[in-house]
Amino acid sequence: MSKEALVDQIVANTGLTKKDATAAISQVTQAISDLMVKGQDISLIGFGKFSVKDVPARTGRNPSTGAEIQIAARKQVKFTPGKGLKDAVN
Repeated sequence: MSKEALVDQIVANTGLTKKDATAAISQVTQAISDLMVKGQDISLIGFGKFSVKDVPARTGRNPSTGAEIQIAARKQVKFTPGKGLKDAVN
């Protein structure tokens, strides 16, 4: 589902204007992004948890040459679905 389709569904379900629904989605996604950049976890009870995981540096292999390469440490975004979402999907 695209952002536009999500906006349309919110408009249909809530009666908000398209402009208000778009602004609400933009604010929510921006707030989640800002908190995750700061390294904070976001828990939405019944929906899930967004978190940032540190992935350590490691040694990998170039598949075409077989040479060892160093893969830098990085941060990875992780989403863990909540019980409510899992139950709704299943």
